Amino acid sequence: MSSGSHAGRPKSWVAVTIIFIGFAVGGVALVLGPNWPMFWGGSAVVLIGCVIAWAVDIMSDVVVDEPRQ
Repeated sequence: MSSGSHAGRPKSWVAVTIIFIGFAVGGVALVLGPNWPMFWGGSAVVLIGCVIAWAVDIMSDVVVDEPRQ
């Protein structure tokens, strides 16, 4: 049974960090021109991060609390 923490596991945070880096690279690419090869590279990094998130079962970090009265 979970302790009710919303912190997540370290491997889940690694996946989120990879996704964030890809998103940031894609955003910078759009500001710089747009620079389409850089944008698609950032998109590929996001996709890789999503695959890692699926592999580490990131959704098992979700904690459903009891309804508040």
